[in-house]
Amino acid sequence: MVDTIFGLKATRNDGKELALSTYEGKVLVVVNTASKCGFTPQYKGLEALYKKYKDKGLVVIGFPCDQFAHQEPGDDAEIARFCELNFGVTFPLMTKVDVNGPDTHPVFKLLKENAPGAIGEGIKWNFTKFLVSRDGASVTRFAPATEPEKMEKEIQEALGA
Repeated sequence: MVDTIFGLKATRNDGKELALSTYEGKVLVVVNTASKCGFTPQYKGLEALYKKYKDKGLVVIGFPCDQFAHQEPGDDAEIARFCELNFGVTFPLMTKVDVNGPDTHPVFKLLKENAPGAIGEGIKWNFTKFLVSRDGASVTRFAPATEPEKMEKEIQEALGA
């Protein structure tokens, strides 16, 4: 059994497998994203946090998801282009995943178990954000409506800033 997110793998947007152990010792913000969502402008805030704190050990990881009102219809290449052109996204993007249901990606299965939300383990909508501590033991969930900037205090604490 996997104890932390750092024991899992995910597929990057370019199709290459990524061992999340690559990020062990870093603070992670893991978020399910979508290009056609009312919360899509949060890409800008996520990128700002990433740029501001990446040298201190923060990694933002976006997992596109099409489970909510078909708000992420594109393929991986289209999603990457959209994020780069519209929001200047430089943080890692993974391939499109399910965050609920029988095909839930293992990353989200683990995060939901460690940080259940207001409606239980299920993810309510796009841009649900999970803040993972450096050791992977602590996970804090933030609702889709929580602007990335509102997470800054918790990120600073997790970074030991």
